[in-house]
Amino acid sequence: MTTQNSLILIVYAPAFMDGDSRPLAVVHGIERALPSVHLEWELSQAGRPIALPHRDRWLAEASARGKFPLLCNGDESYAVTVTGWGTPARQSAGGQPQVEVHAELPLNAASIAAAVDVLEGVAEGARAFWGHATPHSAAVEIARQTRDPVRKPGVPPRGLPALKFPDKFRSPAIPHCLGWLNYWSAAAAQGIGFPDPARDADLLSRARRTATGGWAVRLTETPLDLDIPAHLEALVRAYECFPEIGGRVTPA
Repeated sequence: MTTQNSLILIVYAPAFMDGDSRPLAVVHGIERALPSVHLEWELSQAGRPIALPHRDRWLAEASARGKFPLLCNGDESYAVTVTGWGTPARQSAGGQPQVEVHAELPLNAASIAAAVDVLEGVAEGARAFWGHATPHSAAVEIARQTRDPVRKPGVPPRGLPALKFPDKFRSPAIPHCLGWLNYWSAAAAQGIGFPDPARDADLLSRARRTATGGWAVRLTETPLDLDIPAHLEALVRAYECFPEIGGRVTPA
């Protein structure tokens, strides 16, 4: 269901346990941020929505099996989806198994207005280490920053820095990359050295604390568009401020 005009949201959290309540907390977080959205449909393998009359109970039963199935709001004119899956320890930062929660929203005025609340709701519901929400086109280019001489040789686009694969990171709390909207848990913020009141004054003007002591940080006022020189400059400057992001520097 991904389109060029979508907002991609990803958070990284400790692995779900059997019977974990966090999938339901994530869903409730989205619905609080978007009151008109009700994620009460499952998507079939053919991509057709199937109504879930007892969604919370159904999701709790799926969670008991360690699953976070793909849910949607059943509205093709304003499609919202969310799902999650595990990443094994050998592929994860710090050698710890994790879960990735992925959500997708249309990139329109309603989603843009609520995007920070949606990211915070998903991240705090999942008790995430970090996450981001980024327009699809920019997210594709940012994903191309991850490089490795053997596994993924090449040069990142637009002069952006090369980022390491997650399994090279010392800690799961270090963000893999930057996005338009960034969620940093208290541990992630400490790991990258945010905030420095002098250095980060501009970012702090577009940031807010979360209920758990983390941060939601907006990189640019409008959705990140790397064809806009000021947006590209803001992304490059943020990477320069936080060299730990992407596993580029390991603090002593």
